[in-house]
Amino acid sequence: MAWHTTSIATAMVGALLALASCRSNDAPATTSASTGPRRGGALVASIRSEPTTYNRYLPHGAGAATEAVTLLTQARLARVNRVTDALEPWLAEGWTLAADGVTYTVRLREGITFSDGQPLTSDDVLFSFRVAYDPKVASPLASGLKVNGKPVEVTKIDARQFTVRFPEPFAPGLRLIDNLPILPKHKLEAVLDAGQFASVWTPSKPLTDVVGLGPFLLTEHVAGQRLVFTRNPRYFRRDAAGQQLPYLDKLTLAVIPDQNTEALRLEAGEVDLMTNADIRPQDHAAFKRLAEQNRLKMIEVSVGLDPDFLSFNLRAAPHAQKRPRWWTRKEFRQAISCGVDRQAIVNTVYLGAAVPIFGPVTPGNRTWHAADAPACALDRAKAKQLFATAGISDRNGDGQLEDAAGHVVRFSMITQAGHLRERVSSVLQDQLKQLGIAVDIVPLDPGGIFQRWQKGDYDAIYFGLQASSTDPALNGDFWLSSGAYHFWNPSQPTPATPWERRVDELMREQATAADLSGRQRAFAEIQRILGDELPSIYFVAPRVTLATSPRVVNATPAPQIPQLLWSVDTLAAADAR
Repeated sequence: MAWHTTSIATAMVGALLALASCRSNDAPATTSASTGPRRGGALVASIRSEPTTYNRYLPHGAGAATEAVTLLTQARLARVNRVTDALEPWLAEGWTLAADGVTYTVRLREGITFSDGQPLTSDDVLFSFRVAYDPKVASPLASGLKVNGKPVEVTKIDARQFTVRFPEPFAPGLRLIDNLPILPKHKLEAVLDAGQFASVWTPSKPLTDVVGLGPFLLTEHVAGQRLVFTRNPRYFRRDAAGQQLPYLDKLTLAVIPDQNTEALRLEAGEVDLMTNADIRPQDHAAFKRLAEQNRLKMIEVSVGLDPDFLSFNLRAAPHAQKRPRWWTRKEFRQAISCGVDRQAIVNTVYLGAAVPIFGPVTPGNRTWHAADAPACALDRAKAKQLFATAGISDRNGDGQLEDAAGHVVRFSMITQAGHLRERVSSVLQDQLKQLGIAVDIVPLDPGGIFQRWQKGDYDAIYFGLQASSTDPALNGDFWLSSGAYHFWNPSQPTPATPWERRVDELMREQATAADLSGRQRAFAEIQRILGDELPSIYFVAPRVTLATSPRVVNATPAPQIPQLLWSVDTLAAADAR
């Protein structure tokens, strides 16, 4: 799916407009001939899971670990700057928009080569779109590359030029291609044609098979320990002084699933930064003391954009499943939302470093957050009424809720082991117990969570998703009923409910509206619908604070995950020589 600073609200307006003739400056703004960072040196970043594939196009390539590998080894035609939210030419040097308002002519930069020396051409771009749309690949990228469920049409002009034609007007324009890492046709076409695309770029195959256009090469992967990336000598970007990027010679991702261990290794100087970089509230005081001793650097960013959520399984139940699924009634979900003390979670788990929220779009996303969406603050009397409407009450006075058939209301909740999510889940468990609901917590690693979710083998999940964009039109895989990450009931052939059908209609409206205010009105209605139906329930959004070792220089922090590695080619080490 891959959803900041106050500058985004104004930058978004210009970024949403179709750019008539856009050209980039290769250089990062913070660099100059006299003061720019030096090339060389190495940094260590922690990562909480490791990839089962290095291929972002595959269904199991949507996790944070594969996304990190993709950021380091691959590149896109255009990139959304996560600080300014502006669209920047990347592999493409620029584009023009035709009078029809839907056809872009895109020009590739001259002289770019893949890491194995083969030149980048329009054929690679067409091939990448082909892979994304191939139903046999079943790529999670596909839905985010469609407009109103229809693919864009990509046509070659010559080796360096091609057209991208949208099936209808689309307000975000070429921001859509920020979702598409460009693949090497010469390496992957044969395996795609043979139906073996899922077998390439896996940890069991030679690392030299992974060919890309990104700043680094994957040169080592020790399972359960680390992934090592070294400079790609053919990377195309240079800074303002003409110095080739990336600045770093090497970046190591240390696999540290447990956040306690991660924090201790950062304190000890064994880790320079965290890939999912926001620090836990309980670490804030210790990190602040270290910052005062110049042993760490702390960066306050903003309210986070990717909040965790409690999502119920609203897929059609298997015929063999006989036990009740009370959560399919929206009154049940509304009762839970009203019955949870969000401020208690802020105070006890986040130690005040969070804000209560009631929907998927946090106040940090100033352009798209709807302040008037439904919000039920703590009201346990109302929760009791809503449970009664759903046919649930304490029928025998034992403190437990039962349904009309006498079944005790109980469900299991999957969450991430060793993560702050597990602590929040425990608080939710205690609070729901006060409401008369028994919750069984099932801690799993991210891979296990994904497998259970993919199979629909769960009651509820407390987890989170990393949005690919602040613009909802580019996160259709979450909002649309047909989307692969429509979390509570993914990939629906047709909308399962009238309200999801209405959301689909509004998503089309906000994606095609001619002005930003029209788009905001449509998306505000979507947030009001979700605030009423509550397929997923949101409780808090953390305030993002980052911590790095003093060795990290030229960092460009953003509230969107990964907060520092999004601009990894300009990240530098203080001890570079």
